[in-house]
Amino acid sequence: MNAKPRLGRGLDALFGADGNQATAVAQESVVAIERIQQNPYQPRKAFDTEEMSGLCESIKAHGLLQPLVVRAQGDAYQLIAGERRLRAAQSLGFTEVPVHVVNFNDQESFEAALVENIQRSDLNPIEKAQGFKEYLDRFSMTQEDLAAKLGLDRTTISNLVGLLDLAPEVQDAVRSKQITLGHAKVLKGIKNRDRQVALCKETIARGYSVHALETLIKQQKTEKEPEPEGGKTSAPKTAHVQAIENELRQSLSTKVEIRLKSKDKGQIVLLFDSEDDFQRLLEVLRK
Repeated sequence: MNAKPRLGRGLDALFGADGNQATAVAQESVVAIERIQQNPYQPRKAFDTEEMSGLCESIKAHGLLQPLVVRAQGDAYQLIAGERRLRAAQSLGFTEVPVHVVNFNDQESFEAALVENIQRSDLNPIEKAQGFKEYLDRFSMTQEDLAAKLGLDRTTISNLVGLLDLAPEVQDAVRSKQITLGHAKVLKGIKNRDRQVALCKETIARGYSVHALETLIKQQKTEKEPEPEGGKTSAPKTAHVQAIENELRQSLSTKVEIRLKSKDKGQIVLLFDSEDDFQRLLEVLRK
């Protein structure tokens, strides 16, 4: 069975190893840096300062060893891959840079930008999602098509694009790494945006793990449980009791409920979802 061609192998898959493809490298040369225009398809919106500083030091010491990839645009060139190297060269005062000139169309240019960033410098999940969504919309492609090109599972594309349905405040938290992709996937299941934002802020403030956040959401869904046996109503919970519940929930990573029958009597209820979860709780309680 022939291997499925995909861009996930790297930019060489675009350039064409045999030199006979329509997108093969047209020429190598050195061009004035002022003639190179930014890549309009660049999915990366933010560039890490420390990472850029390290790249500048490397280029200062060894030169620009890897050419930029560009395509001709009239009398100028449009950058396709290598924006970090271009920015570093500009900041170092370079007037000329080595380039590969290729005859890419718009779609191939977009694909090359996605491949370079995904493989070489890891976009944050929101930037990946935005890049995927823009590509899918611009070129009327399916998620299956893009997944095949990038060598990814379709569910990976779907899950990332789905992050764009999150409230803007939650997207910002993912972008700034205040919460993880795992947290974002859990919050995506919350349809009410105000509650979604509130849970996001609580997660950041209390440092919830993904499991603790899942547990909190499950607990909130089942807060209206049957009254205690005998039909007796519980005593109202004070803010202090609620704070203890939250502390235990975070510490044990499971649903915790304190049920007060009177001022001085009550129960602490721990819930578990599986045998493994039960054994984990036992080990924690026995310590």
